[in-house]
Amino acid sequence: MGAGVSGKRVRIREVAERSGMSTGTVSNVLNHPEVVSQATRDHVLAVIAQMNFVRDASARHLRVGESQTVGVILRDLSNPFYTELARGIEDRLAQDDCLMMVCSSDEDPSREARFVRLFAEQGVRGMLITPFRDTVDQIAMLEALHIPTVLMDSSSGGTSSVGVDHVAGAEQAVRHLLDQGHRRIGFINGPQELLPCRERAEGTARAIAGCGLDVDEVLVSTTVSVLNADSGCEGMGRLLDQAPVTAVFCVNDFVAMGALRALRDRGLTVPTDVAVVGYDDITFAGEMTVPLSSVRQPMHDLGWTAVDMLLHPGEAPAHVRFTPHLVVRASSLYERNAA
Repeated sequence: MGAGVSGKRVRIREVAERSGMSTGTVSNVLNHPEVVSQATRDHVLAVIAQMNFVRDASARHLRVGESQTVGVILRDLSNPFYTELARGIEDRLAQDDCLMMVCSSDEDPSREARFVRLFAEQGVRGMLITPFRDTVDQIAMLEALHIPTVLMDSSSGGTSSVGVDHVAGAEQAVRHLLDQGHRRIGFINGPQELLPCRERAEGTARAIAGCGLDVDEVLVSTTVSVLNADSGCEGMGRLLDQAPVTAVFCVNDFVAMGALRALRDRGLTVPTDVAVVGYDDITFAGEMTVPLSSVRQPMHDLGWTAVDMLLHPGEAPAHVRFTPHLVVRASSLYERNAA
């Protein structure tokens, strides 16, 4: 159906009547154009444009039994990491003429559960989720309803997942700081319910131990409950009150922005007094007053691959894990031992 000039939805039979064709022919033009002659296609499409006809996706869903809509639940849409992830999802869905319905759980498990239920009620073709915790209680329900699901930046048993090797990413970041001569390094981590936060802590410790150093002597850690700039500022303040660090590794770039603010407020310069490395390499990391060194995640590729796994499960592996890489910029390029 579509909307005519009067506001009333135009039905396919009306297009057929106006074009002088059968409803079957009009349906073939829309769904199987290869079986219709070019002249017939051109004629019917001209009538469709003239009448402002638009297909009724819900009616098509009822006929063919398959929705073209995918539900996407992201942790925090205010974070550019998830914006770029969503763009990768959207770009890949467009290739299969699918749409996404996207919402943010705001790191609230009950809100996440409510969106899962609402999407299930909408009859979505599948769901892509960045869960707040390692497991989503609703996974069993989705499996029972035969709704395909792919977890992003997380994993849970046999559920398909796409993620990043955060152990390797954190190891690169901290090894870089160690190579710059730093021996008292702060680490601002996030909620331990999140697998990426736990993996980044593991990679941090691994980098220090791999250099033959004592983790307890080198590392000064603090944890923030929310991954934003205000929390990063508070966390950096706690680190500075706790010990005289010469470098800090932040669990993401938003937290790093807050850390930079705290350092500025205390009259400390970056990287001369304290070097800073973030994680994600969001769009404006390299555009800051002091360009931020950051571990780059393939955000667009994560979204693109998740859709591949969801729509074509037989053609893609059940689990995909990308390796991130460190992008070094001015915020961490001060060689203390050469000063």
